[in-house]
Amino acid sequence: MKFVLVTDAWEPQVNGVVRTWQHVTREMGKLGHETHVLNPAMFKTIGAPRYPEIRLAILPGRALREQLDELNPDAIHIATEGPLGMAARRWCVKHKRAFTTSYHTQFPHYLRQYFGVPKPLSYRFIRWFHGRADHTLVPTKQVGEELRREGLNNTVVWSRGVDTELFKPGYDAPEALANLNKPIFIYAGRIAIEKNIEAFLGLDLPGIKVVIGDGPPREALEKKYRDALFVGYKFGEDLAAHYAAGDVFVFPSKTDTFGVVMLEANACGLPVAAYPVTGPIDVVQQGRTGYVYKDLRQAALDALKLDKEPCIAFAGRNSWARCAQTVIDHLAVRGGVATSEPKSIPDAEPPTNAVA
Repeated sequence: MKFVLVTDAWEPQVNGVVRTWQHVTREMGKLGHETHVLNPAMFKTIGAPRYPEIRLAILPGRALREQLDELNPDAIHIATEGPLGMAARRWCVKHKRAFTTSYHTQFPHYLRQYFGVPKPLSYRFIRWFHGRADHTLVPTKQVGEELRREGLNNTVVWSRGVDTELFKPGYDAPEALANLNKPIFIYAGRIAIEKNIEAFLGLDLPGIKVVIGDGPPREALEKKYRDALFVGYKFGEDLAAHYAAGDVFVFPSKTDTFGVVMLEANACGLPVAAYPVTGPIDVVQQGRTGYVYKDLRQAALDALKLDKEPCIAFAGRNSWARCAQTVIDHLAVRGGVATSEPKSIPDAEPPTNAVA
């Protein structure tokens, strides 16, 4: 099968959308599928409002049409609602080609927060954009139910995975963390307003807070929260070693649709502390792999008492192979279905609901 992914989020961006599709396309390749990723680096771009490091394609319609015409794929998946996603949707509708989409970002929440756009207007756009798709893949049952309440009825739950060969306990502590006072509470991800990171930085906790990541507010936050350690973005084994040196992973976001970083932290032995909102309530097993409370401080303190083994075991049952197979199973394949089967994949624990 020739598979084309169209996404406005790709390398060198560092976020859950990019990380997810990097793993999924890699797994699809292992199964013998020919994959092509049409992304902003292939077009003229401009910096996104308020986030100039995120590049958006400028009027990509003609160039994208030419690439899709030439590739003539068996299946098309549109991952984002940006300029490339819009152009790909137009191509599919014009050529009467079935396609699938995925819902990664809570745009109605973000657009209201940043630009004051009313949620009903944003959801109207979401219904229009995703409503023509055969399936819209959503990360959790909670997200699917929310979209169904807003009138989008084609959602399928598509959980996430973790690379347990990379993310695991047992690494030597990085030099920057080796001599810190315990316990170490860790945050990892973009430093951005919508991540609600100050809810973490402002907590009265023992030990020290460590922030892994970067973003526009970093400099101001470093000056404001001098008791926290900001180490910038980390990747690969360096990232895994930073996770493994911690004691609790704190996930303060209230607007993420999933949060792959929570599974990565679990795989390294860290329980998660989070708010009881979309994302964490579907990912965290209360009292086993973490705690979700309205009181984030109490969640962090209670998570500190949890054993790491259930966290590691839970992460190990959520593979990228299973994640990729869900995509394959729900693609709108021209002239038939994808026939490749994965090697034996163990059943995952929740979140694994088939339909939202």
